[in-house]
Amino acid sequence: MFSLASMVNFYETFGYIAVFGMLILCGLGVPVPEDISIIAGGVITGLGYGNVHLMFFISLAGVLIGDSTVYWIGRYFGTQIFNKKLGQKLLNNSWYDKIVKSFEKNGKIVLFAARFMPGLRAPIYLTAGITKFTGYSKFIMIDGIAALISVPIWTYLGHYSASNIPLLLEWMKRTKIGLIVVLVALILLYIIGKIFRKKIVEKEIVMETDPE
Repeated sequence: MFSLASMVNFYETFGYIAVFGMLILCGLGVPVPEDISIIAGGVITGLGYGNVHLMFFISLAGVLIGDSTVYWIGRYFGTQIFNKKLGQKLLNNSWYDKIVKSFEKNGKIVLFAARFMPGLRAPIYLTAGITKFTGYSKFIMIDGIAALISVPIWTYLGHYSASNIPLLLEWMKRTKIGLIVVLVALILLYIIGKIFRKKIVEKEIVMETDPE
């Protein structure tokens, strides 16, 4: 529905404010691909319609404000969100239960991974707010670190490939695969570290309880 070409045309007309507004809407669960929106912002700077560095900061701000809005909606309404049309659109009870269990099992790595999972990003952030799984300062720190990986990649990729859209589309595919590989590697490292720490704690407990 939303192609790169259509987003570029839209952004060329309305500039920075369109990028900023669209990314906030993406954070709220509007079915517009966030990566396409950010790349299109980079493309228009490559075509001479803006400054790429300013576009990066505007895109980052739009992403973080959109994510924060979803988080605070969850914090404000709590489980009452399920009685609201917005809540029913963003999250259903079955997904809520699955996300809560994922929080309990995998911790804050779920929030980090959510930035790279378009269909689950808004439900996970909403659930984080509903459950108060983490305070806002930690939430925005985790989300910000993840955004500092994805946003500059898409912005500058769009900028430097603006004159060759077919090549850009190819690089998009490769970059997405690369990001998925990095994400999987980080999750595996986190899980291995968690298992390792658990074993150390268990060993220390055994040593403390064993009689000399």
